[in-house]
This record gives sequence, C-alpha cells and structure tokens, in this order.
Amino acid sequence: MKPERPPLPPFTAQSATWKVRLAEDAWNTRDPGRVALAYTQESIWRNRAEFLQGRSAIIAFLSRKWERELDYRLIKELWAFEGHRIAVRFAYEWHDDSGNWFRSYGNENWEFDGRGLMRRRLASINDVPMRECDRKYHWPLGQRPDDHQSLSDLGL
Repeated sequence: MKPERPPLPPFTAQSATWKVRLAEDAWNTRDPGRVALAYTQESIWRNRAEFLQGRSAIIAFLSRKWERELDYRLIKELWAFEGHRIAVRFAYEWHDDSGNWFRSYGNENWEFDGRGLMRRRLASINDVPMRECDRKYHWPLGQRPDDHQSLSDLGL
C-alpha cells in the first residue's frame, strides 16, 4: 500500500487551508527531497515556462532554484478549492548572489490523487526587484512563525 499525505481530498475549507500551510512549511525548509515527497512519482509541473515530470526532475529543479534564490522565505494563501483541487496565491522573498533582492508573486493550481499526493502543479510567477529595506519577511530561515502576518494582512 502506498503512503498517504493527509489531509486527503475531497477538501473542506479547513483541510485545504491546512494542506496549503503544510506545503508552505515544507518549501520553507528548502530541502528538495523533503518537498518532493508531497508529489506523486509521475507528478507533472509547469513552473513559469519550465515543464517537469516526476520526482527526480522536481528534486533537480528545486536544487537549482535554491542555489540561486538565497535566503528564500515563502508565504502561501488558499485562494479556492473544490474536490481534489486547490488554488493558491503566494509571495516569496529572496536575493541573488550579488545581493539583489526580489519578491516573487504567483498563483498555483494543484490537483491531488486520492492519497493526498499532488499529481499536477501549474505555477505562474513574476519577480519584482525590491530594496532590502522593503522586505516584509524577517523570520529566521525555516518555517514561518504562526503569529507572522499572512499575505492579506501584509497587503500583498
């Protein structure tokens, strides 16, 4: 029997919100192997203009991403859900190796199998240069503290 990844579809407002937070927490570890476990072995991704399929491709992609996007901190927020699908909006802050800061804004559409693993992730993302003094995410690297403001609270 293959492992499950609760919460499982069909989603409720509570379980969809929980699923989004679990994804945010995993991505904030910046551990490609850990993040990839949330996806099916044959998961299909579109990330910006890049198309991927399978966990090994996801791990390679995330490894490259976090080598380039330094001090990465992410906030995700539930946008909509129905059945086995969730729509998310997000923003993350990072800098490159030259010290240039960015806030990346995006939307994701997720589709899950019955075990709660994501079988499809479609992401549209835009990078906006910013000054370091305009950063809004100041928690230590890793999971966002529970009392930190949400995207909506921050006006993002």
